[in-house]
Amino acid sequence: MAILGYIIIVLIAVSKAAVGKGAGWTNAHATFYGGGDASGTMGGACGYGNLYSQGYGTNTAAVSTALFNNGLNCGACYAIKCVNDNRWCLPGSIIVTATNFCPPNFALSNTNGGWCNPPLHHFDLSQPVFLKIAQYKAGIVPVQYRRVACKKSGGIRFTINGHSYFNLVLITNVGGAGDVVAVSIKGSKTSWQALSRNWGQNWQSNSYLNGQALSFKVTTSDGRTVISNNVAPANWNFGQTYTGRQF
Repeated sequence: MAILGYIIIVLIAVSKAAVGKGAGWTNAHATFYGGGDASGTMGGACGYGNLYSQGYGTNTAAVSTALFNNGLNCGACYAIKCVNDNRWCLPGSIIVTATNFCPPNFALSNTNGGWCNPPLHHFDLSQPVFLKIAQYKAGIVPVQYRRVACKKSGGIRFTINGHSYFNLVLITNVGGAGDVVAVSIKGSKTSWQALSRNWGQNWQSNSYLNGQALSFKVTTSDGRTVISNNVAPANWNFGQTYTGRQF
């Protein structure tokens, strides 16, 4: 009986392992936009501007309301694979960064054109990256996705826009979880001050920080925080980008 009990325990463990191996994937759908060179994906609701110069390239997606989270999910990375459609799916998977919002279209049904209507999980991919998992003529395909760590080259980038008493800091090229949920700024003559999120990944300070070296504290959705001290020198200028530490 003891041996039989041991065999049963082993079989249960093996069964659980087999189930867990494929776990973590969520069903969704994917379409594409932006043209063959993805030029139509530039700009967008996350505020990243030129996705080429910001390091995101064409591996990007506009995500539906359920995934956008009012912009807090900007910068999150997803692995996506085409599934359950032998006619249109291609083998393999892609990794994309959420850089834009796919707005709902309530004039159309969720199953006929209203692909990004809540509560649907949908990825409107750049055309070049869509073609890595599905054929062009498909138009829309069933996919599965899961969150993955973002792997970025170089440090986090801080682009300072605005004017005195209104500093708007665009945060890009964030590794790890990718999506920023809190930011603080410290001048060489001030203590740490929390920034408020203005839109997308643009974070706002109403303090006068001219003539001070600037440090930044960035926290992502997984609770990790990285501090970049004195990233911008005291003679920093609006419109300039400064590179800090990375996760």
